[in-house]
Amino acid sequence: MEQKDIEDLLKKYHAGECSAEQATFLESWYAQWNEKIPIKLSPEQLAEDLQIISNNVQPLQQEAKRVTLWPRIAAAASILLVLSAGGYFILHKDKAPEQVAQVQKVDVLPGNQSAVLQLSSGKQINLSTAKTGNIAQQGNTNITKTVDNKIIYQAGAPATELVYNTVTTKRGNFYPLTLSDGTIAILDAGSSIKYPVSFVGNERRVEITGQVYFEVTHNSKMPFKVIVKGQTIEDLGTHFNINAYDDEPNIKTTLIEGSVRINDQKTLTPGQQAVIVNGNIKIEKADVAQTIAWKNGLFNFDNMPVAEAMRQLSRWYDVKIEYPQGIPQNVIFSGGMHRNINASQVLDLLSFFKVHFQIVAGSGEKKILVKP
Repeated sequence: MEQKDIEDLLKKYHAGECSAEQATFLESWYAQWNEKIPIKLSPEQLAEDLQIISNNVQPLQQEAKRVTLWPRIAAAASILLVLSAGGYFILHKDKAPEQVAQVQKVDVLPGNQSAVLQLSSGKQINLSTAKTGNIAQQGNTNITKTVDNKIIYQAGAPATELVYNTVTTKRGNFYPLTLSDGTIAILDAGSSIKYPVSFVGNERRVEITGQVYFEVTHNSKMPFKVIVKGQTIEDLGTHFNINAYDDEPNIKTTLIEGSVRINDQKTLTPGQQAVIVNGNIKIEKADVAQTIAWKNGLFNFDNMPVAEAMRQLSRWYDVKIEYPQGIPQNVIFSGGMHRNINASQVLDLLSFFKVHFQIVAGSGEKKILVKP
C-alpha cells in the first residue's frame, strides 16, 4: 500500500466520492467511537495511522507470525480498533493478497438478531418474525417485543409458582432480552437461557448454554445465580460474561463490574476471569475488551491462535471449519473488525497472516478450508 493510496481514499471520503460501502464504514466508525472518546483525528493523522498499519503487515521470522493491524498510538488505540482493521480491508478489498491462489466464489452473510422463544406450554415463537407489542402472557407476566426486536418481561401481581421459558439462538444468531427483574441477558450465537417468567422464593436461578452476557439487577435478598454445566455463578451486583460452549476447552466467567462468586469457592473482582477445568477453578487477569467484543458487535482477535478464532467464525457464520493439512501452527492473529461483514471480508483480512482460506459449499452446508 502506497502513501498516495491512503491519501486518495481520505480525499475521496471528504469529497463525497467514496463508494457506499467505504462511506458507510467510515461514518459508522465516527458515530460509534469518535463521539464516545474525546480524541479527534485529522485526515493527516488518519493517513499516518493507516500507513503504520501498512508498514506493520510483515511476517516475523523464526517466531510465531504475529502481524499487528492496530496503530501504535497509545492515546487512540482503544478507539481505532475498528478503523484500523476495517480501513486496511477497505484499501485492499479489491486486491487479493498474493498468497491466495483461488478466487472466493462462495460467501457467507453475517449473523443477525434472531431467536426462538419457547413458552411453558411448549409453544415456540420466532422472535424475528413476531409482531411488535405483546406476544404472549405467562401467568401474571406479559411478554412484549420492542420495535428494536428485543423482548421484555413485565411482571404483574406476584407469582406463586415458577413458570419457565427458554430463549434459544441458532448458530449465526444473537439475541438480547430483559427478564422480569430488569436483568439484561444477551445471548451469543448457538446459546440458550432457561429462566422463570417471574422470580419466586429466595433466589433467582437461570440456566444457560453457550455464551451469555449479563447485566444483573442486584437484590441481596434474592441473589441471582447462573447454572452452567453443573457450575454455579452467583451475582453479587454485577456485569459479567460466561463462555461455556461445548467446543471450548473450559468454562470462562469474566467479571466486568461488581462481584461474582464461583461455586461458593472463589470471588472475582472486576477485570478477573475464572477458568473452570474439570471442576477446578483458576483465577487470572482477563482481557475484558476481547471477552465482550462479541456483545459490542465486534471480533477481537488480539493474541488469538488460529483454532480459537475459527471457532468464533464457525458459530457466527454457521459454517464448518476444516484443516486439510492440519491446524496452522505458530500463527497468532491480532486486530479486530465489525461482525456485520461477510465471511469473505474477514478471511481477506486474516489472510495477511499467511494463512490461506477457501469458502466452499456442498451437500447443503458451507465450510471454510484453512491451510498454512
